Amino acid sequence: MREIVSILLIGISLSMDTFSLSLTIGTIANNKIVKLLPLFVGIFHFFMPLLGNIIGITLINIFNIASNIVLGLVLIVLGINLAIHYYQDEKVSINLNLLGLIFFALSVSIDSFSVGLGITDITKNYYLACLVFALCSASFTYLGIIIGKYCNKLIGKYAIIIGIFLLLMLGIFHLFR
Repeated sequence: MREIVSILLIGISLSMDTFSLSLTIGTIANNKIVKLLPLFVGIFHFFMPLLGNIIGITLINIFNIASNIVLGLVLIVLGINLAIHYYQDEKVSINLNLLGLIFFALSVSIDSFSVGLGITDITKNYYLACLVFALCSASFTYLGIIIGKYCNKLIGKYAIIIGIFLLLMLGIFHLFR
């Protein structure tokens, strides 16, 4: 029972990044492909811990870079880009295509890769753990998009400012964690 609770709590914590970013995506995304985002995020959150378990230790030793730095920089760059467009009075929108969905899912699942390094210390049934991670992240991504769309209708441009702020704060948090 303690093992399942640990796996669920890890799955929820791994989903917080994608939830926050999905709030932003929900406020500014304009196209129908966004509906596929929870599926992509879930798939990546399933396979990234497995990859981390299989090849993660070797890659970290070769490249000698922490995953939190990569994710932090991606979030900050995205936040700055959105802020520049917002303050230039351009319509801030994200029109995700297939490659954009893959990049988004990959960037929010880097932490799952790190968890995969020690997943066998958490549980011997790491396929079940990866399934829980996938379900949590897909659910939180979907909820973030739905809440983001509602916030956009309710508070308009202020939702974009909140999204920019969230991206920058999450980026800074990951850089210095």
